[in-house]
Amino acid sequence: MSRPQTEEQAVDSEGDSSLHRRDEEGTQSSHRMLGFSDALLSIIATVMILPVTHTEISPEQFDKSIQKLLATRIAVYLMTFLIVTVAWAAHTRLFQVVGKIDDTLALLNLACMMTITLLPYTFSLMVTFPDVPLGIFLFCVCVIAIGSVQALIVGYAFHFPHLLNLQIQCSTYRAQSRRHILRLVLRGPALCFVAAVFSLFFFPLSYVLMVTVIFLPHISKATTWCKDKLMGHRESPAHNVEPFSIDLHAPLSKERVEAFSDGVYAIVATLLILDICEDNVPDPKDVQEKFSGSLVAALGAYGPQFLAYFGSFATVGLLWFAHHSLFLHVRKATQTMGLLNILSLAFVGGLPLAYQQTSAFARQPRDELERVRVSCAIIFFASIFQFAIWTAALLHQTETLQPAVRFGGQEHAFMFAKLALYPCASLLAFAATCLLSRFSTAIFHLMQIAVPFAFLLLRLLVRLTLAALQVLWNLRPEHPQPGQGEPEAQSQLLPAPC
Repeated sequence: MSRPQTEEQAVDSEGDSSLHRRDEEGTQSSHRMLGFSDALLSIIATVMILPVTHTEISPEQFDKSIQKLLATRIAVYLMTFLIVTVAWAAHTRLFQVVGKIDDTLALLNLACMMTITLLPYTFSLMVTFPDVPLGIFLFCVCVIAIGSVQALIVGYAFHFPHLLNLQIQCSTYRAQSRRHILRLVLRGPALCFVAAVFSLFFFPLSYVLMVTVIFLPHISKATTWCKDKLMGHRESPAHNVEPFSIDLHAPLSKERVEAFSDGVYAIVATLLILDICEDNVPDPKDVQEKFSGSLVAALGAYGPQFLAYFGSFATVGLLWFAHHSLFLHVRKATQTMGLLNILSLAFVGGLPLAYQQTSAFARQPRDELERVRVSCAIIFFASIFQFAIWTAALLHQTETLQPAVRFGGQEHAFMFAKLALYPCASLLAFAATCLLSRFSTAIFHLMQIAVPFAFLLLRLLVRLTLAALQVLWNLRPEHPQPGQGEPEAQSQLLPAPC
């Protein structure tokens, strides 16, 4: 039996508990703050496309301008979009370490978000003045400020350990964990500091360093793997015998990946209707002079633009539907899947540009072939990276996927068809425009109309295809050889009909 506490011990324990209560006082769950941060970051990443979509391209200079657009503005957009997603990933990792927040942490997070909202402005300067280093310099300064605020969040949370994740709270190596986290949080801003310095006298190298920021976690992982292969895996020193419990290279939270992705899709769909509201509201003077006061006739003149809007919205919606269907069956998102998801979202963010190109068919019919190809390319890359996510998941299907969509699973063939539909349709439309360039607009609109109906009939089409394959398999001539399995065992290689 334990002995009763003395009066001094009771006072000490009472003091400790009151101190603990004072520490816990004012703390709150970070769930709503993280939701706000994910929404804001997805908006910031997506509105980067606006300076690109508002590029003025004259009919006589279309070829030259589109080359410049693809070489500079789209490339810079992709780079800055991916850097914003790196900031989002760092924010996600950071709040895997920080378990609770208080008022000070909430305000520090708001300061971080305010700095992030300046990135689209600096990006606009980079796009508008590509030969002037000031835009690159200011963009790098913003990234450095974001990293500095995140470092302050780390320092504050470790100063008040009750805010930390329970695993780190209980760790005896908290100081080593803090140094490890700070090193990972600050290495990206450190590269941006070097890029800001080089922007003053040799800005092309700044772009190279900023691209390095995007792939730094993967470069670090590949370097560690090569070092282990060449030099052999060495045991950790004795003082680091307790591993860091929250690996910042580990897969991101599936829930936050879905929230960020949903935010990007929602903002892209919203940008489409904003363009309609801005560009397709008739001027009252024109209605009176050109259409004899008939608003219906005036709106009819904008028919091609509304057709382009409905087609573009259907594309955004169906790509989200495919993304939702995929992550519905994902158990855990690996680091490779996270990178492929970010690349897919980067091209999804370019869909307003595809809308601008297709809505211009009526105004500039001579350029429709090039515009169709640009739109098909954007849709293809947005969808093929979705398919690549699933392919990467299949490489580790036991850990990453639900049994239904694994090889031989009940939904495997259906998921394959659902994710392959848009890549195949956009690639087929692109190839058809090369052969039938005179009908490029009709081909593109046919793809936009056919794909939604194909989604509706997809399960039926997959069942019919699998049934036909099963029939053909059963009709094959049987030539069993010694040492081989029975035909019944071989037939199991075919997936079962859905």
